[in-house]
Amino acid sequence: MVQTPSKNLTLEEFLKLPETKPASEYIDAQIIQKPMPQGEHSTIQGELIITINGVTKPQKIARAFPELRCIFAGRAIVPDVSVFLWDRIPRNENGGVANVFALAPDWIIEILSPEQSQSKVIAKILHALKHGTQMGWLIDPSEKVVFVYFSNQPPELFDQAEQLLPVPSFASELQLTVGDLFGWLLE
Repeated sequence: MVQTPSKNLTLEEFLKLPETKPASEYIDAQIIQKPMPQGEHSTIQGELIITINGVTKPQKIARAFPELRCIFAGRAIVPDVSVFLWDRIPRNENGGVANVFALAPDWIIEILSPEQSQSKVIAKILHALKHGTQMGWLIDPSEKVVFVYFSNQPPELFDQAEQLLPVPSFASELQLTVGDLFGWLLE
């Protein structure tokens, strides 16, 4: 993560700045630019969105979004994947998906990039859990492990190919193993 010096900008001032590529986040009055996604990251992110939406979207249970800015509890974060329950998706006046999501996702998924600080990504997940997120995943492609963070129990490590990854109850039809997830990198 690239940390950009900020002149004590408020969240409101940050949100008025032009967007950056890759996205910048506002965390604890600091502007932190996310690293540019690379091959492993992009592959896992794309497949996860297709897989989650394939299970939750047709029945209007939930929807997964890539790189969506979520503004809540004094922060503006851009998780790699944000999943929102269908009835919590902000809508505009004509019923379409709104541009601004001023709430925490129901499920946050982060994919660790080589130059990212694992502790800062974990802190982002824990902050979301404190503010209504049901579950967080931290996927580490280089180590082939998934850390799963729950809102009401200690985190768990998943590093065996046959292990079924826990999902929030609203996505209970999603059956994904550690091997399935990292197998996408071989396709």
